[in-house]
Amino acid sequence: MPQRARNWLTPFAWVAGVGAALLLIFPTGFPNYDTIYALVWGRELAHGTSPDYGAALPPTPHPLADLLGVVTTPLGDGAIAVTMVLTYVSLALIAYLVYRLGSLWFDRPIGALASAIVLTRAPFLSNGLRAYVDVPYIALVLGALAMETKRPRSGWPVLALLALAGLLRPEAWGFSIAYLAYLALWPPQASSTAAGAPDPGGSALLAGAGSSARGPEGQSSVPLERADTQNAGLIRPAFVRARGTLLCPSGLALVVLTLAAPLLWLLFDGITTGNFLYSLTGTQETVETLKRHTGPVDLVLYGPRALGEVLQWPGMIGALGGVILSFAFLRRRAALGLAATALALAGFAFLAAAGLAIIARYTMLAAALLAIFVAVALLGWRLLDDQHPWRRRWQAFAGVVLAMFVIWVPNQWDLDSTVHSDLADQGRIERDLSDLVDAGAFTKPLCGPIAVPNHRAIPRLAFGLEIKPTEIVSASEEGVPPRGYFLKPASEFVIHNFILDPNDPTRFSLSVPPGFHRVAANESWILYRHC
Repeated sequence: MPQRARNWLTPFAWVAGVGAALLLIFPTGFPNYDTIYALVWGRELAHGTSPDYGAALPPTPHPLADLLGVVTTPLGDGAIAVTMVLTYVSLALIAYLVYRLGSLWFDRPIGALASAIVLTRAPFLSNGLRAYVDVPYIALVLGALAMETKRPRSGWPVLALLALAGLLRPEAWGFSIAYLAYLALWPPQASSTAAGAPDPGGSALLAGAGSSARGPEGQSSVPLERADTQNAGLIRPAFVRARGTLLCPSGLALVVLTLAAPLLWLLFDGITTGNFLYSLTGTQETVETLKRHTGPVDLVLYGPRALGEVLQWPGMIGALGGVILSFAFLRRRAALGLAATALALAGFAFLAAAGLAIIARYTMLAAALLAIFVAVALLGWRLLDDQHPWRRRWQAFAGVVLAMFVIWVPNQWDLDSTVHSDLADQGRIERDLSDLVDAGAFTKPLCGPIAVPNHRAIPRLAFGLEIKPTEIVSASEEGVPPRGYFLKPASEFVIHNFILDPNDPTRFSLSVPPGFHRVAANESWILYRHC
């Protein structure tokens, strides 16, 4: 078999195998509140209208997710199926890319163990199988890291993946800027020495930019400032080299690619709302409404807890030990992973300090990278020489971490089992809501607005009925209109399982308003109408 075919076959087999296993074990995944809204807004964009952000507590729009809604609009209800296929593939890709990075940085057993750790963490399963945009975002960033690891200073391909990621999560903007700064300021010879391999030359735009700014024997041909000429034979000022590199045509192309995601996001907000900072201000308002932890003080108090919610305490201790040990004894191997982890944590911290929520889902990229260092804590001693004085000490630490994981197995089983049962329960409630729509319970044209228990039901009904979200009101937050429809939970089970957030401003004790009569019902919902 040709080498190129084998290069593609391995990741394909990984993704197909892991995706099939996830589908077999967790067959009831469904698009969450945010993602259903993206499909609704994408459909509105496809029809030439601005997205309707006027309903109660709309989520933050993500341009790339809305684009998915645009391109899947012709499929009707099939848009949900496409979304879920992409979700399972993205989660499987994360598993493969964690394995790949662990293999490239250290060795295959470490990569395989890290992948297994990620796939058994409850937040990855819970958020991943609810189709949160964080899952493809993480896959794109890990893909960029794998590309840079395999071919140092790849340049535009890495920035292209980060630009796509930056249309899903703003942390990627910082990653792109940091990567561009590295390309411009870090000499190719130094990065080649650090990587232990020659620079790939023409594989990246910046390589061409660098060669255009260099003369014979690798000497810089960029004119130096007067103050620098005295030291021209001793140093090559980084800012002079960066200026010469980035101001050439290929360097400018990289700058444009670096800034593409934030500029496109600002432009998207400006065109659709008239407010270029809508995503930021809207998210901050939602964080305040839901009383979530945010800000610098809460970052210190609750940030580690959010990360620990993903890794759990054996993973946190293992990750800390793996980072320290790899930095001390495997620094050359671990350099890119340590830098990427630091950037991921810095991105989370910056957005938390800027007023965004401190929740476990936003730490999942850092957790995926730290899972590799957990595996290093358990298996990294194998990479030391037999006579290395720290080999036995590392083995002892690995034994302690392993014992922690063994003790934690029942708890982890409970967490993953809860994910399985919650997906099944909430998926059934979501499907029952769609069944009411498919059964024609909401006669068209609607005789008035639809009142639902809380905002969680709004995007699912708007998608199924092909109406604007503002035609549906949250009874808890906006009250029940005198005429129209009133949707009521059919049981305490629905009330318990339909809470979107612990701080939701929801009152499920609402009684049926006078004049409304029952028109349809199923196991989860009862629909009343007054026209």
